[in-house]
Formats: sequence, structure tokens, C-alpha cells
Amino acid sequence: MYFTGITIAVMTFLAIGVWHPIVIKTEYYWGTRPWVIYLLIGISCCTAALFIANIYLSSFLGVFGASALWGIGELFAQKRRVDKGWFPAGPGHR
Repeated sequence: MYFTGITIAVMTFLAIGVWHPIVIKTEYYWGTRPWVIYLLIGISCCTAALFIANIYLSSFLGVFGASALWGIGELFAQKRRVDKGWFPAGPGHR
């Protein structure tokens, strides 16, 4: 049996699970201003994934980087959710 696909699926699940609370806390404390940091993390991880031969590390970096890039949109969506009153506004909310 080959566990590569399942292992990558678990890493993907964990990467997405890590980014979800990061996005919420980022918007709470700093608003949407840190979106550039998400962009730099995403581009860096995706670029690094292109040059790493290890399939597990390369997959993880690619998924983590893609999740960071997806997090940019979620950061602005989280702001809209806060504006609607679905989440509490923090000190960084404008």
C-alpha cells in the first residue's frame, strides 16, 4: 500500500486548519493591513516548493503557500463578516 496521497491529504488538512485561526486573529488585531505578509509567505512557499525534491516537503510548502494566498481573500472576507456583526471587532478593526 502507498500512503503518499493520504499523508499529503493530512498535511493539507492541517495547513488549512492552521490558517483559519491565523486569518481570524490577524483581522481581529491588525485589520486587513497584513495582507502583504500573506502574499510574501505564499509566494515564498510556492517558489520554494518548486525547488525541493522531497515530495512531502514540497507538497506541504505548496499547500501552505497556496493557503496563505487564499488567506488574503479570507482576510477581507473576515472584515466583511465583522462588519456584519458575525464576529467581534478587535482593536485593529477599521
